[in-house]
Amino acid sequence: MRHEEARRRLPIVTLPPTRTRQVLPLAPGEAPRPRHAVWEFTSACDQRCVHCGPRSGPRRPDELTTAESLKMIEELAAAGVGEVTLIGGEAYLRADLLPIVRAIRQAGMTATLTTGGYNLTRELADGLVEAGIQSVSVSIDGMQQCHDALRRRPHSWDRAFAALRHLRAAGAQIASNSQINARTLPDLEPLLERLAPEGIHAWQIQLTLAHGVAADHPQILLQPYQMLELFEVLDRLVARCRALGVTLYPGNSVGYFGPLESRLRRNATERGHYFGCQAGVSGLGIESHGAIKGCPSLGGDHNTATDWRDHGLAALWQRAPQLAHNRGRGVDSLWGLCAGCYYAPVCLGGCSSVSEPLLGRPGNNPMCHHRALELDRAGLRERLEPVRAAPGQPFDHGLLRLIREHKDPELRARLGPVHVDEPRCSRGEQPTGPGAPLA
Repeated sequence: MRHEEARRRLPIVTLPPTRTRQVLPLAPGEAPRPRHAVWEFTSACDQRCVHCGPRSGPRRPDELTTAESLKMIEELAAAGVGEVTLIGGEAYLRADLLPIVRAIRQAGMTATLTTGGYNLTRELADGLVEAGIQSVSVSIDGMQQCHDALRRRPHSWDRAFAALRHLRAAGAQIASNSQINARTLPDLEPLLERLAPEGIHAWQIQLTLAHGVAADHPQILLQPYQMLELFEVLDRLVARCRALGVTLYPGNSVGYFGPLESRLRRNATERGHYFGCQAGVSGLGIESHGAIKGCPSLGGDHNTATDWRDHGLAALWQRAPQLAHNRGRGVDSLWGLCAGCYYAPVCLGGCSSVSEPLLGRPGNNPMCHHRALELDRAGLRERLEPVRAAPGQPFDHGLLRLIREHKDPELRARLGPVHVDEPRCSRGEQPTGPGAPLA
């Protein structure tokens, strides 16, 4: 015990690839209190999804033990976290899921679960309800053919709906979440008509991010100019969800500041509009081996603080620059069209987990409804083309080039690009510059 206490008094450090320890500086001022933790409880998974950010499949050999997980729960409660969402991989592939859910509830926090539901049985559903789970969201991306193709498991769609029914029969509050990409966009409206009768109370939608396995399949990603089509669909979905009594929650990746903003986000924020990336401000992510992140969907050394086992959550949250970099961030961090946007001081370039995997760093987000509308009025559009492939690591990404061009096909073919934003390096590296107008 004395050895453990002494170890806790060590300075907080980073772990570069060389494993050379360096003392981290104190983050300026007092850190805000985290409100929501998204915990990758295991990297083991029973599906092989085309859009999987962490490239889940096998279990990490150094995942947190049950005892370590219980300690993590104590520290999350002490930090002020109000809700813990268990994800994976697939959280139910760990045998200690139910005692962990029970411990979260006993610590006074809300316990929720996001699952693909492939092997979620009625027995497990009963156990989750008995342990105190407060809501379970089952991931369903489209109609049967589309969903099964994206999840790369036969009968995945049928099993996901079976999981919803097992959970509802057990008395759980149920929800669903869906990816939006080029494959799923045509299925969103018919999917809602299948989900609502199952008794879901909420439906979260989010863009498929260009990281992990999805980075290997850029053809499934939406193009920036498709924001116009997407928001026409969302306009109808907002109205239909209201009629069906389903609460529609847009993920942070969906936005921003177009004419649908207040209606779309009225359930998601008290302010009724997007107000900037909250990674490391009110939210945090936990990887299955204890790495702590501001954003659950980003990886890499510049986003991930290691050494929870050595230093604990409170010290990492307060002092690790990987968690603190988003606090107090201003418009000087923006580039490209986002730097000159009217909404820049509030939006700050939208969701970092969208822009960083696309262009190498946050601050220039082409997946924006307001931006697409403004370009459309000027007779322009934006599209992305791959520049560099992803290396094949969890939460990794390639790089894409952002091309601004005429929306008229004849002008586009005759005149070519108007402007190109080349990808920029990640935070902590020397930027290469945003590109320049072409002749």
